[in-house]
Amino acid sequence: MRRMIFVAAALLALSGGGTLAAAQILRVPPILRVGPRGVPPLPITIEGLQADMVAKSGSDTVYFAGSGYGLDAAAQATLAAQARWLLANPEVRARIEGHADERSPRDYALAIGERRASAVHDYLVLLGVPAEQLTTISWGKERPAVAGTSDMALALNRRASTVLMR
Repeated sequence: MRRMIFVAAALLALSGGGTLAAAQILRVPPILRVGPRGVPPLPITIEGLQADMVAKSGSDTVYFAGSGYGLDAAAQATLAAQARWLLANPEVRARIEGHADERSPRDYALAIGERRASAVHDYLVLLGVPAEQLTTISWGKERPAVAGTSDMALALNRRASTVLMR
């Protein structure tokens, strides 16, 4: 994350002289992940970032009951942790992918997937994540997490996932 430090401006203000226009603005580069001495840092991949988000937020997926798209307390807690991660990493964009189980007709599955993705998007924006950092898409029933028609398989396919992008 790029941070702007107004060192000269602060010093000028404290000393009582100068103006902000006269200040030099220093840019601090993002934090680099540095390996042991003599070992070059590993490149940060999108997969690595996704793993970091999951480790810090508990999950990249929230689940929905039946044909609903409301966020329960567990989903809200997961999304609050995701929002903290996204706010700490503003250079990373996220795509919210909405899904439905296979029992629904195709058009309905796409519509409910869009509502689920929008519910997650709107909640993350409510928590302070810039809307420009997020996009949404509905996959309907086209990309199931689990194959099958058992109650467990259907429940695991009614979801919205946060997928990181560059």
